[in-house]
Amino acid sequence: MREIIIADNQDLTCAGWIYLINKSGVEAQIFEVHHKKELITLCAQFPEALIILDYALSDFERVQELIFLQEKYPKTNWIVSSEELSRDSIRTLLVNSGKFSILLKDSPAEDFISALKQAIRGERYISSFITNMLLETSKPKPPTQARNILTTTEQEILKEMALGKSTREIAALRHASMHTIMTHRKNIFRKIEVNNVHEATKYAMKAGLIDLAEYYI
Repeated sequence: MREIIIADNQDLTCAGWIYLINKSGVEAQIFEVHHKKELITLCAQFPEALIILDYALSDFERVQELIFLQEKYPKTNWIVSSEELSRDSIRTLLVNSGKFSILLKDSPAEDFISALKQAIRGERYISSFITNMLLETSKPKPPTQARNILTTTEQEILKEMALGKSTREIAALRHASMHTIMTHRKNIFRKIEVNNVHEATKYAMKAGLIDLAEYYI
């Protein structure tokens, strides 16, 4: 029996993974965790587990923490999904270990199925979108276009991100779901062609959406 640990705070996503696992026909013992400490405890108990992790919703601060954990338990395999991993973070995971499969949370269902099947076999899966993103060399759109290419809501959310608010904080502030804010984030990143909050913050400053005085308050 294969132990599979799902580290994801969204019930719907967890239910989807459980459905795919059951559909795959693999005999599995499934655990759900919501915090890094719980995950580390289960890794110690099941050092050959398959770990399915939403990086954006986890309390890991750096991808290096994932690498250290995988190195400590070298027989673990990982499927990491996120909307917030930068190119550099993805490269870091892929270069340091062959045990990480990478997906975006809005990847097609067939990507999730393929990732699951390959990870169960101990193989790595990288979606075509991730591969294309790593190969892409295009430059961000000029910041002066921000007010033309972003909606008013997107400009406001970009400003809130740049001022250091988390996805959860922005959702609470706007009385919206985290899923809605994450969708806005993805659309913002796509439109201004950046890959993480750090790049988005620099973009917001150059576009005049925030100024340095406001940023350092």
